[in-house]
Amino acid sequence: MWLLPLLLLADTTGGIQVTVAPGESVQVMSVGTGQPVVLIPGLFGSAYGFRHVITVLEANGYRAIVIEPLGIGTSGRPERADYSLTAQADRIAAVLDTLRVTQAIVVAHAVGASMMYRLAYRRPDLVRGLVSLDGGPAEAAATPGFRRAMRFAPWIKWFGGVGLIRRKIRRSLITASGDTSWVDAAALDAYTAGAAADLDGTLKAYLGMTRARESERLEPHLVQIRCPVFLLVGSAHHDGGISAPEVVLLQSRLPAFTIDTVPAAGLFLQEERPDAVAAAVRRMVGQD
Repeated sequence: MWLLPLLLLADTTGGIQVTVAPGESVQVMSVGTGQPVVLIPGLFGSAYGFRHVITVLEANGYRAIVIEPLGIGTSGRPERADYSLTAQADRIAAVLDTLRVTQAIVVAHAVGASMMYRLAYRRPDLVRGLVSLDGGPAEAAATPGFRRAMRFAPWIKWFGGVGLIRRKIRRSLITASGDTSWVDAAALDAYTAGAAADLDGTLKAYLGMTRARESERLEPHLVQIRCPVFLLVGSAHHDGGISAPEVVLLQSRLPAFTIDTVPAAGLFLQEERPDAVAAAVRRMVGQD
């Protein structure tokens, strides 16, 4: 299998590039020591989005490990890769095997949560507990709205390129947040850094996500997730996030499931309320 011998490549950004298959490398950052906490960003996220959470976790004696899935953040963007959620979960497992990490608390944002759920039933030895940041059990890497938007991918360079993407992402970050004060110039630069560095590669990766097909559905396997699952949802009105039917599905299928709301926050809980995310990790450890 391609999950076998992996190569760690030094990186100048403070993380490492982990090669998980020929032509496929993902960006990994590890900070601190102690109980491992794996952080998985969503579609437009990166390690940057967890910067405040990392600071709190390290101060509390945890080892924070951020894994940016293929096509996300500063990870590779191969055109012909498998961008299905199942393939992404297997890449995350490959990274943890390489780092010799087991029994981790996994925290995942938005669509990253669906990768996390798949990781939990496919490799239960790697996870001790799951914390979902407004992420549901998605069955596809791209939402219908994202698929519709990507129909215009060939024309994005002609109608503004990175500038257009920056405007669209800024609008998305604001409408998805309860407290929008964090959406400043520095955050926007960080959230669009991948596209700015490689616009062609980013668009091709996004197209790959819209075309990805899952080898198996997640729903039938939710009952196999035996570790505790903690869902955090922002109480402020915001775009995106887990739907009510998805919450009901998790409640009915997961053996150990807890949900809590974070007042005045939206989808980007790691930005708006990093203290609540860190508290969820501490609570998860206490459940063991």
